Amino acid sequence: MTQRGRAGARPGQGPGARRRREDEAPRVPAAPRVDVVAARARVRAVIEPVVTEAGYDLEDVSVARAGRRHLVRVMIDTDGGISLDDVAIVSRGISAALDAAEEAGGEVVAGEYQLEVGSPGVDRPLTLPRHWRRNRGRLVAVNGLTGRIVETDDDGIVLDVDGRPRELRYDELGPGKVQIEFKRLDEADFGDENDDDQNDEDDEDDHEGEGGE
Repeated sequence: MTQRGRAGARPGQGPGARRRREDEAPRVPAAPRVDVVAARARVRAVIEPVVTEAGYDLEDVSVARAGRRHLVRVMIDTDGGISLDDVAIVSRGISAALDAAEEAGGEVVAGEYQLEVGSPGVDRPLTLPRHWRRNRGRLVAVNGLTGRIVETDDDGIVLDVDGRPRELRYDELGPGKVQIEFKRLDEADFGDENDDDQNDEDDEDDHEGEGGE
């Protein structure tokens, strides 16, 4: 029985079949399916003592699938903010703790995972007393008010709302949101104009010197 078709093509296939196969990207195995809520709780239980002992607050832990691995994102904070050195120190401690937990026979995160350690951004809701304390001086919106945090203590905060102080207790505060403030153009510092004039004069002197050679 004779099969008819174009030269170079197998019987039963169109001329574009080979190209379609070559263009198909190899399949990347997906990350093992895990209960991310349970994995998040396991990660937090392992790393929170490490973060606290190092002198930081564990603000948030998240576990999410990212291709064929999981992404473990850890947010830490402390008074005065977090530096790159702080991130490096905590990252090493967390990695060691997770490895030790896995070696002890307890599966924390199934399969491969990528660890990211950082600090919360300004979009983090202010929900705890330490959040308000660390944002003293910032403009925030809370409970339908917008004002600047001027004081904080163990009981609550004081907001400057249009020049008037408003005292609010923590137990009556909803989540606060830090407001992004852009410096007014007429108040911005673009450097000393005299320096710019001096640089222009230096450039003119250089051109005159080149022309005289």
